[in-house]
Amino acid sequence: MSRDEDREKFIEALCAPGLADIVDLVCWVEDGEGGPTAYAANSVGRVRLHPDRPREVVSGQDPIGSEDPLAFLPYERELADPSPARSTHNAYPLAATRLLSFFADPDRSPDLAVVHTPRHFFPEEGGHVGEHGSLDVIQSRAPFILSGAGVRRQGYVDAYARLVDVGPTLAHLAGVPEDDLRDAKGEALDGRPQLQYLQPGTRPSHVIGILWDGAHCSDLLHLAETGELPGVARLVERGVALRGGAVAEFPSITLTNHTAILTGIGPGRHGVMGNVYYDRATGERVVPNDESTWHRSAEWLHPAARTIFEMVGDHLPADAAPRTASIDEAIDRGADYSTMAVIRASGESGADALDDALPDPHSSAFVRNRDYLADRYFRWCLRVDDLGLQQVLDLWADPALAPRLTWWANIVTDGGHHGGGPRSEMARDSLRQSDARLSVFLDQLERLGVLDDVTILLTADHGFETSSPEVTGSWRPALDALGIPYRDEGPGFVYLL
Repeated sequence: MSRDEDREKFIEALCAPGLADIVDLVCWVEDGEGGPTAYAANSVGRVRLHPDRPREVVSGQDPIGSEDPLAFLPYERELADPSPARSTHNAYPLAATRLLSFFADPDRSPDLAVVHTPRHFFPEEGGHVGEHGSLDVIQSRAPFILSGAGVRRQGYVDAYARLVDVGPTLAHLAGVPEDDLRDAKGEALDGRPQLQYLQPGTRPSHVIGILWDGAHCSDLLHLAETGELPGVARLVERGVALRGGAVAEFPSITLTNHTAILTGIGPGRHGVMGNVYYDRATGERVVPNDESTWHRSAEWLHPAARTIFEMVGDHLPADAAPRTASIDEAIDRGADYSTMAVIRASGESGADALDDALPDPHSSAFVRNRDYLADRYFRWCLRVDDLGLQQVLDLWADPALAPRLTWWANIVTDGGHHGGGPRSEMARDSLRQSDARLSVFLDQLERLGVLDDVTILLTADHGFETSSPEVTGSWRPALDALGIPYRDEGPGFVYLL
């Protein structure tokens, strides 16, 4: 039996009506005369997707409700239908473009991607109350706030960008010419600098990118508008916030999108398919997003991928150190200063080396509800972010010695949203906590007299939806019954063996 025939059997099994509560979409790519074509299917039908024209229904009815990146806006519309129960009521922005990228790696891309329904609860396989990873708009919507020197003051606008645009925008602001926004092969990036939000002819003294891992875009903007995130509000007042945020690459997973942000290319080109995936070339299961391997994550980048640290470094004198800095970021290749480089130099595992340096969470000035410290992941995230703030304050003790490009990743927002789901008190506690750290940094820049000279871009790597404890189960028994060898990593990445 051919590989295509085996894949079809898997598609049919996964599209059975009995799995409709947990299987949102099954996605794959087929080669054709015009090149690769993306497909999506579920129990209601099958559709062919195109980047530049309307999708075509192949059988049944269209399983995709919309591809609108601005779906579920204004925020009240999202609140009225959180975690939609059916794909026909949901939106999947830039679906073909994102799927074609995801399936472009011959060694690391799976044969099929199974998208969990927003309400699927699967803690036995690593799931949480708050979930991300989907192709859908809410799990894929990350904040995009651009602020400061050279930025047009437009406030909140009904627009969107892509996460692959973040890195090129930062690199452009830091002085990289547009014709050098390319990978190591000289090919153009997938993302583009968002010039429409910048004032022509102006250039900041320094550029600062800030990532709040998993920060729910619409709730973050809502809290900023209602006065609960004064630090974010300060940024918006000095620039622009896109209500549609930035669309994540598929899957809307942490390391896939950290890498997409910092290289400007999608997973089919940078090679980091998810937090866990299979590499056919080596026969290895790759797990870069783990406390013990976090500091080594950049090792799995394809050689052609080029980070913004490398791009910026290529256009600044070698003695202008540190030209770039990477705080608590796994994808740090090329940074002159890097938290992960310090960990690697220690010779210890990532977990051990980092734990030795992390402050006591119980003495943190940013703890709000101490009950959340009982959550191991939330507690660890808080400690990492406290250390991250200290690092960025030290780097910015003297503006004359500050890096031209600073990248500062924060993760307690991921812990809060996983633990409680978006809009929960735990999630909002994590947003307020991160805002308080941001405010400390903004205050320092203001005291140093440089706040008006820098440009800051605040983003995240994905969004979040809340799962339902009533929607459980696994598709693996249906796949096992086929008797065809396979791997299911994630779960959701199906590799035929």
